[in-house]
Amino acid sequence: MTDKKINLIIDVDGVMTTGQFLYSEKGKEYKIFGPHDSDGLKLVKDKLDIFFISADKTGFSISKKRITDMGYKLELVPEGNRYEWIRNNFGFEGTIFIGDGIFDAPIIRDCMFGIAPANARIEAKKWADYITPSKSGEGAVCDACIRINKLFFRNKSNKK
Repeated sequence: MTDKKINLIIDVDGVMTTGQFLYSEKGKEYKIFGPHDSDGLKLVKDKLDIFFISADKTGFSISKKRITDMGYKLELVPEGNRYEWIRNNFGFEGTIFIGDGIFDAPIIRDCMFGIAPANARIEAKKWADYITPSKSGEGAVCDACIRINKLFFRNKSNKK
């Protein structure tokens, strides 16, 4: 439990989405987002500062539409710049990070609490403090929010 505001940073592709990119002859047109993650975020949105990042330049507008529809902002942060971007803008001490890829593994390792979806890369899962029972795009963020609530805010709800 903590009284200090915590940052929750979530990688969109492979965490909020299934990680699949649906292409047509026009290019990348769709991504698959699950319905449960938005509900999970509602459990913690007043307790954390929530940020979303994506490295998918081509599909950024797709991700941005979903994230802004939920009421959040999305930053385009290339995979190779993520570690430094988080360190310089937030620091690792007060940051919870949810990621799934090989470039996310060092962030998961060094942040206050690192989370990986059930179907994340083995490098990400190796360093995760928590691996969600659900896969990405199928409730992994909801699982993470429930866990965060229990670990960091369980007595806060009892005070009201």
